[in-house]
Amino acid sequence: MELRGVAWDDSGLMEPDTTKRSDRDEAARVVERILARAGTAVMSGDVSASDADGEQFDREERAALRRVAGLSTELQDVTEVEYRSLRLERVVLVGMYSDDAEMAEISLRELAALAETAGSQVLDGLLQRRRTPDPGTYLGSGKASELAGIVASTGADTVVIDGELAPSQRRALEDVVKVKVVDRTALILDIFAQHAKSREGKAQVELAQLEYLLPRLRGWGESMSRQAGGQVGGAGAGMGSRGPGETKIELDRRRIRNRMAKLRREIAAMAPSRAAKRAQRNASSVPAVAIAGYTNAGKSSLLNRLTGAGALVENALFATLDPTVRRASTPDGRPFTIADTVGFVRALPHQLVEAFRSTLEEVGDADLLLHVVDAAHPDPEGQITAVRTVLAEIETLAQIPEIIVLNKADIADPGVLARLHAIAPHVVAVSAHTGRGVAELRDLIADLLPLPAVEVDLVVPYTRGDLVSRVHEGGQILHEEHTAEGTRLHARVDHALAAALRGETSAAS
Repeated sequence: MELRGVAWDDSGLMEPDTTKRSDRDEAARVVERILARAGTAVMSGDVSASDADGEQFDREERAALRRVAGLSTELQDVTEVEYRSLRLERVVLVGMYSDDAEMAEISLRELAALAETAGSQVLDGLLQRRRTPDPGTYLGSGKASELAGIVASTGADTVVIDGELAPSQRRALEDVVKVKVVDRTALILDIFAQHAKSREGKAQVELAQLEYLLPRLRGWGESMSRQAGGQVGGAGAGMGSRGPGETKIELDRRRIRNRMAKLRREIAAMAPSRAAKRAQRNASSVPAVAIAGYTNAGKSSLLNRLTGAGALVENALFATLDPTVRRASTPDGRPFTIADTVGFVRALPHQLVEAFRSTLEEVGDADLLLHVVDAAHPDPEGQITAVRTVLAEIETLAQIPEIIVLNKADIADPGVLARLHAIAPHVVAVSAHTGRGVAELRDLIADLLPLPAVEVDLVVPYTRGDLVSRVHEGGQILHEEHTAEGTRLHARVDHALAAALRGETSAAS
């Protein structure tokens, strides 16, 4: 099928015909570039893993998650959340902008990548120039009718809106186009539902889905009767005419609320386990580094390059949902932990921010933040702003040192790299794929990580090799020498280990 771009102008402004035609032509070219897959985050045949990423055992499992065409999308039971069973095989994208056509293109490219990550095929795209969305059908009744014709001609089964639809807008638009209509939030929630693996991650995603679904419930099918309270003149349906359709919706709402309460209790019960693990790491006085950044910026690739973790690397949005913590060491031998966290995106659904708050705690408890930026992205500054907007909700973040890691430097514009180097005190350009700049990043991490608090210079008896081993594992060795009395250590260690070393030295003397 031949792909085509359609552009609308509904600004309501008095403009010459040539200006309107120019706007339509430019919007059509934008859509054509998106449909041609030029520059989007997901491109067929692209292999993004490098030798540093290990065997990638999870890749086969992830590749097996593919949608089956032709399945029903009807909501049979609310316990199977509607947005887990979306049919997203053949979609039409719809975007809207008022003035900035370039930002509209970037946003629609990202929406195309999100749709492909969810397992769909993008058939067509539409851009409308309009001051504000129509409160009824988002596009306006005339444009919604045009969209219905395009959907019918392309054989699409879903329309994806690059924005957030009110429940009434979604219902009205579905009634016109006669296929499923989802917005950007629902699409992101669907991707999260596919990719969550851990018990906590699945519970967090389901909670976010239910919060989104609750105000958007509706009766599916024309046969479901509705409640008709009061006297309905001439219709023969007055008091006592409560139909089964309304009763079913009320039951569904109650079951959703009960399920949400249960999920919140389960997530709260999982919090102590995560807190205990963090407390164990903190008790060992091993510094913690957290990786954060925009989705598909290369966070997992950087983790693999620094630690050999073998975390799943995929050229797709939100490939990583569950945090991965690994151990690494600085060039001078000091150990630290490094955590890979979930990526962020523009207009990240607030339901997900709330649901994944426990995951964000990994960032708040870190001693150093690696903020990974896709330097090859058309709008890296926009990515930085989007990530910082989400991270601003973490109160302790302002006190955490930050390194801006400009990833994909091997394919980025040198002019963009030069411009981005001025945005923060600590900026380093790397390529997690080739290893370029990683040594410089390791050195910068070593400079910014906190040093162990206590400096000791003493002789440890050979009978206490366990203490020497603890110094090697959790301290910084400044000088080590083997003498007749024992191992002479000049090192920096935490308070607990310093007390154990001094106590052993005093007992030996």
